[in-house]
Amino acid sequence: MMIRTAIVFVVFFVGTLVQAQLIPPAKRDGFFYPPGRKIDPDTILIEAYFDPVCPDCRDAWEPLKLAIDHYGSRVALTVHLIPLPFHDNAFVASRALHIVNTLDANATFNLLEGIFKHQALFYNSQTQLMSRPEVVDKLIKLGTVTLGNSYHSLLKSGFSSSKSDLATRVSFKYSVSRGASATPTFYVNGFELPGAGSPMDFEEWRNTIDPLVKPQEVDIRDTFLSFLTQPSY
Repeated sequence: MMIRTAIVFVVFFVGTLVQAQLIPPAKRDGFFYPPGRKIDPDTILIEAYFDPVCPDCRDAWEPLKLAIDHYGSRVALTVHLIPLPFHDNAFVASRALHIVNTLDANATFNLLEGIFKHQALFYNSQTQLMSRPEVVDKLIKLGTVTLGNSYHSLLKSGFSSSKSDLATRVSFKYSVSRGASATPTFYVNGFELPGAGSPMDFEEWRNTIDPLVKPQEVDIRDTFLSFLTQPSY
């Protein structure tokens, strides 16, 4: 009886905790690219689920950015972060992006590209003998070199604040709630594209988006009129 009571208590506690964590955040998750682009009902929205320490995400970024630039205002992108648990430094790299995003959305993508460029510095094998503070310090130095000296204090104070930790957790939970478990994962207008976990090249993006932006001739038939003209028996 005591064991059953304990199980019921644990289930009730966990259920209450999960409900508390499901409160929507004040802002929609994700980093919008290009920053400031207006998104209206006719805009084709691509959602990319990225791990900043994932080599496939690194390889996927340039073709994706090229596709966004190619289609101009017809297409917009939202990048969601999902730091995978088997990439030891993905969470702190994601925190750095959230910290920078509080000041300048353009700098967020500059830092993302900086992390991609020097990604090998944060692979598990390269940091296995380093402490977490040492990895954070390496990220702060990379951010400072990439964005300028004015970002040093912002990054340093950001890692001392719980806000960036919470923002990264919320982003991870959002990504998981959408079913993303591999990186990169892409959605277009809310529908997941096949091939999760593999990058897409520019031609693949053209093949995906061209049919959505080019007018298609559709043979529309009035089925009600056809019904009226059918012979009766």
